[in-house]
Amino acid sequence: MATASCTAFRGVVEGSGEWVGQGVLFERVGFLAELSRELTGALVASRWDEDSLDVLAAGVDERGEVLPSKGWMALRRLDWPQDVTPPAGVYVSDRVRRGAEEYAARMLRLALHRRTIVTAVLATWPAEPRRRTEAEWTVLRKLLPAGVSGAEIRNRTRQIRAHVVEHGCLPAGLCALEGPPQVAPQVLLAAMDRQQVTLVRVDETTARLRLKLPLNAVPASGRDWAWHVIDIRLPGTVMVDAVLHTPTLRPTPQGRIAVDLPHSRPAPPVKASGHTVALGFDWGVNTLLTGVLGRLTGKGQAKRVVTDGRPLVFDATTVSAALHRLRGVREHLAAKRDHYRALADGLGSPNLRWGAHLDRARVLEVEHGRVCARIRHLNHALGWAAARWAVDQATALGASVLDAG
Repeated sequence: MATASCTAFRGVVEGSGEWVGQGVLFERVGFLAELSRELTGALVASRWDEDSLDVLAAGVDERGEVLPSKGWMALRRLDWPQDVTPPAGVYVSDRVRRGAEEYAARMLRLALHRRTIVTAVLATWPAEPRRRTEAEWTVLRKLLPAGVSGAEIRNRTRQIRAHVVEHGCLPAGLCALEGPPQVAPQVLLAAMDRQQVTLVRVDETTARLRLKLPLNAVPASGRDWAWHVIDIRLPGTVMVDAVLHTPTLRPTPQGRIAVDLPHSRPAPPVKASGHTVALGFDWGVNTLLTGVLGRLTGKGQAKRVVTDGRPLVFDATTVSAALHRLRGVREHLAAKRDHYRALADGLGSPNLRWGAHLDRARVLEVEHGRVCARIRHLNHALGWAAARWAVDQATALGASVLDAG
């Protein structure tokens, strides 16, 4: 299972045959995304309390039956859909409401993970929050779920510490610590059925999305919605035998309609034993990946693994150097931004330089976000390239199993 990033450039209104360019299509997808954002935001805000999160965390409805894995179905079993009401005078179908409910359920379920961390940190709040003792770390780790990183613990500790400094007491829980999360304008089509969206594959490189979109920002009736047929060009990573699943649409700030297209392929069964050629890899500091080929020889007690000792090295020196430089730039921008904010806070609004300092801080914040996005892009590209290289090496050398140390 994977997700491909595609772009919708143009479409056709099914009833009239009218061609819709990228600008108009972006506007209409934006209408739907904004409606979804408003409905989702209202539902999340109405259920942003500890009691509602307790009900969702229990995983059962009022009759004691297990909640479905699909978020919109789970919320309807909990009798919460009455909170998904559009603004006065706006018509949305039940399928659009399903998408908003699915989006809200995913956000609330993600909040459960954050709440578990916050609850554990509050239950083991240390005498010195900036430096826990070994015993305090041991007690905290016992309460945390598996897989929680040190960065998550530090971030939540700083958040709670800031709350204590501002209010003079520990927060009662996640909902007291932070407000409802911000909802991004996007459309989760996976929760909708054929009365709102269909997706078919036309050929090896094209998929056809048929979607009902609003014709204006305030659709008053069903006549203000129309079917649009959108052809999406598939990237080379989507294989011919891949099964396409209903995507998510995201209008981007650059005026592009991003299509997050999930696709899946049947995975052949993997043998648990019987391998004779294996390729082992280890992560390194100077070299990202270093591998060696091993062959199983002999029988019975004489079995042993033999290798020629020839190392396989994935050299990422250039990209690593660029990442190191960008991290330095990111820290420098963050320090300057915080410095200007501190100067502005010290001067106060009557001072003439107060606004100038805040303007510089806002410019630096935008630049900081761009550098962070560049770092994320390089990290993703580097990880993908390393994985692709490892698989290609194993295929070329005839290895049937990979081992990463």
